[in-house]
Amino acid sequence: MTQTIDIDIRGQLCPSCLLLTLKELNRCGAAVRAGDAEIVVTTDDRQATATIPATVDRMGYGAAVERADDAYRIRIFGRH
Repeated sequence: MTQTIDIDIRGQLCPSCLLLTLKELNRCGAAVRAGDAEIVVTTDDRQATATIPATVDRMGYGAAVERADDAYRIRIFGRH
């Protein structure tokens, strides 16, 4: 079963959103890469919906963005 690590960073603006996400990814990146965990970032900063997926993609992770009520959810997962 995949563990979900939720990060709620509503109210933060980039680059803070990206830095907080990368901090969590550094902490549990091996589990995400192995498919044992995924990170779900909740943000209300529209810019983060571009910067976070682009950055994690360059790092070899997958990302999916969806609109959720008054925020966005960015799911970060390992590519297989």
